[in-house]
Amino acid sequence: MYQNPLQKVIRSNNGTEFFMTNFFINKGIMHQTSCVNTQQQNSIVERKHGHLLNVTRALMIQSHLPKIYGSYSVIHATHIINMLPTPVLNDFSPQEIL
Repeated sequence: MYQNPLQKVIRSNNGTEFFMTNFFINKGIMHQTSCVNTQQQNSIVERKHGHLLNVTRALMIQSHLPKIYGSYSVIHATHIINMLPTPVLNDFSPQEIL
């Protein structure tokens, strides 16, 4: 299936919290779900999520920020991760690829 690289896509694991069909359609978002009981598909997302939260916790601890700033730390952690080169992208950063 051809997918426009500029199209918004959300992928979920069939969790009921993501079944907002009308919202996705109105916002032009394609909702993709993983196959039921396939840890191979969900483990990638879980590892990425864990990595993001580990970087967030490191930022919070090193900066001595109160927990109220956690959401900002997640945004900054995401930015930092997107700026780092990765072997998966031939030592380019996700930002450079975009």
